[in-house]
Amino acid sequence: MTGSVKRSKPDSAAGEDPRGAPTGRRLTRAEQARATRRRIIAAATEQFIAHGYGATLLDQVAERAGVAVQTVYFHFGNKRTLLKQALDVAAVGDDEPIPLLERPWLRQLQQETDPRRIIQLWLATSRTIVERVAPLMRVVRGATGTDTELAAQWDTNQHQTRTAHAVLAQLLANRDALKPGMDIDQARDIAFVIANVETYLQLSDVCGWTLDQWQERTGVILTAALLSPDRHP
Repeated sequence: MTGSVKRSKPDSAAGEDPRGAPTGRRLTRAEQARATRRRIIAAATEQFIAHGYGATLLDQVAERAGVAVQTVYFHFGNKRTLLKQALDVAAVGDDEPIPLLERPWLRQLQQETDPRRIIQLWLATSRTIVERVAPLMRVVRGATGTDTELAAQWDTNQHQTRTAHAVLAQLLANRDALKPGMDIDQARDIAFVIANVETYLQLSDVCGWTLDQWQERTGVILTAALLSPDRHP
């Protein structure tokens, strides 16, 4: 534990939109509930990163969020679900019900014709996601040895990330950019192993790589590993 816990501003039925910005109008119940969930997730993210999964207490999360602990249980049920929801928000950057692979960044990739540029744009988005998600993934990884449900959550996240990298492989294959003899499944797995958040954590925590170094060097590695020699210098 580090320092005392300060109480955040309590729930308000007026004056804020769900993102916490002043509106000058009374919020609907749905907007109030959404604003409350956002504050709880933000408080939980802070506590999980600061103290780890086991040492984070829901009453402290509630205090940070300015709500009763019963409100935390009402919205999330338990600490594992709260961590999962925090990860989901971190992955996409908000709580809008729009899957990551249905967002504008992917449409930009689909319009790109240069395979090297596709890899660069993919990693630019990956960097943004990794920057948000990596601190919480450290929390999950640290608890996998003692919590079977969090171990399953880690595995689920890995499988989802592997599946997502099939999109990159398909984009490159559609442009006849993959190395001769390399199929989409092979390209997906190579990209997943090289560019997923677990690899980033190893390079960051063990090797001391910065995010800038990770993005640049991973781009070089992916280009060399995936693209046909005639598609890159």
